[in-house]
Amino acid sequence: MKLCIAQTKPLKGEIAQNIINHIKLINLAVKEGSDIIIFPELSLTGYEPELAKKLTTSKEDIRFDEFQQICDSDQIVIGVGLPTKNEKGVCISMVIFQPDKPRTTYTKAYLHPGEEKFFATGPNSPPITLMDKTLAFAICYETSIPEHAENAYMNGANVYLASVLNTKDGVDKDINRISAIAKKYKMTAVMSNLVGKSGKYDCAGKSSCWNSEGTLIGQLDDANEGIMVYDTESELIVKKRL
Repeated sequence: MKLCIAQTKPLKGEIAQNIINHIKLINLAVKEGSDIIIFPELSLTGYEPELAKKLTTSKEDIRFDEFQQICDSDQIVIGVGLPTKNEKGVCISMVIFQPDKPRTTYTKAYLHPGEEKFFATGPNSPPITLMDKTLAFAICYETSIPEHAENAYMNGANVYLASVLNTKDGVDKDINRISAIAKKYKMTAVMSNLVGKSGKYDCAGKSSCWNSEGTLIGQLDDANEGIMVYDTESELIVKKRL
């Protein structure tokens, strides 16, 4: 399986322009034969809590139809970050596009302290099956909750996909944490992070891939948009800048 992570610099609140940027990165992933591409936390809006209510949308938004078209035609799973809404309020979510299947929404169940001022929790959706793998998702702070990774493992996951916003001060701690998750549960793991400024944060990049022993196999830099494709069989890495 070829896992692809995108490293992006979203334009604040500009969903239409961020969609265009996402599609460029998805097309790079398709050219490399990727089976799945995952984007960072709130990748389509940027991490903008004060704007989240205004920017809230859903998996059925027609602006996302091109993602589904690429997904169906090129047989690639796509996960993009955006705010959605449930009965509790605005949620931090990932919409997952699978070939010839209905779109699904993975919602962040564990909020970082302070996020509750702007966001509500929602139920994590279960892992998905792709080829011979079971893939579990995580959004940022969830990687720091031991029960989250344990639940993924108990649900049969052997791939752990983290969509995050990590700052320059915190990224190395999260890199070590996800490496430990991969090693403990014998799961391949990836982390997709932002670069540049998003909200009040200086984003750190360093999007990373680990094998099921927790060994760091590849990492992007701290400044540039692009993708990294990880072949789980050969452990070969391909990096492409946007």
